[in-house]
Amino acid sequence: MKAVVCEAWGAPDTLVVKELQDPQPGPGQVVIDVQAAGVNFPDVLIVQGKYQFKPELPFVPGSEVSGIIRQTADDMTSFKAGDKVIAFVPTGGFGQRLLAPVQALIPMPPDMDFDTAAAITLTYGTSYHAIVDRAKLESGENMLILGAAGGVGLAAIEIGKALGARIIACASTDEKLEVCRQHGADVLINYSKEDLRVAVKAATAGKGPDVIYDPVGGEYAEPAFRSIGWGGRYLVVGFANGDIPKLPLNLTLLKGASLMGVFWGEFTKRDPKGNMKNMRQLLQWLQQGKIKPRISARYKLGDAAQALNDMAARRVTGKVVVLPQEDS
Repeated sequence: MKAVVCEAWGAPDTLVVKELQDPQPGPGQVVIDVQAAGVNFPDVLIVQGKYQFKPELPFVPGSEVSGIIRQTADDMTSFKAGDKVIAFVPTGGFGQRLLAPVQALIPMPPDMDFDTAAAITLTYGTSYHAIVDRAKLESGENMLILGAAGGVGLAAIEIGKALGARIIACASTDEKLEVCRQHGADVLINYSKEDLRVAVKAATAGKGPDVIYDPVGGEYAEPAFRSIGWGGRYLVVGFANGDIPKLPLNLTLLKGASLMGVFWGEFTKRDPKGNMKNMRQLLQWLQQGKIKPRISARYKLGDAAQALNDMAARRVTGKVVVLPQEDS
């Protein structure tokens, strides 16, 4: 099998495509022929050794896949060869075959395509956990989303709309904001052109947003938090900007506001039943047309480094996927 291998911490360009031994399933495991692998911002950080989770070298990056079970362990009863599945794993996604434990598998709905299946676990799982489990967003509330055209941002727009909220989408270009509008955003703010605080005040009639969803960090975090409404909830989702902001904590007192950390990967480990409940709701919304992942680009296995570079440079809207079975 061919796979993308990280042999040393570094930029995506240091990744290499190598021939590896086909994996063999042990007890409770399956081998999947990977049809599509989702690309996420944490993948960029993991190969540089900058993420919360640091695998042993060498390893194959990539955490969310869709594919067809090739082989199962002898003790397997819940899945069989030929089943189409979604899997979320720590590593191994950017390869033609993946060894995965049964606990990581979700049956693919029969009418779902592989690209969509590989694009729903991390971004939508993160946003659902943040918005529903942590912030408890209610119908009629205002939610401000920074970096709204990215994978988790578009997922947050759709989930917020499914819950009946009013969505204020913020992004750096008019083109990205048009994508946000297509996914249901009610108000659009270009924070490279507009004063964020002035625009948010106008968008909320001076009240401020009830929930702020921030996967970006950096320079916009403080003005966004200063704009939050009384009793608001600020969701710390990630730092795509690269800079971890230092928010003045007196703002939490003055606004009666809450800072809420969102670490979906740890949540899936600590509450796997809760995560599966969330995924069932997301798959139901997908079938109802309430959510629809945007796949903006597809890459061959040999171009996986370029996919990560595009993600790091924030050239991506929605999701991109790697297709390991195509000629690399």
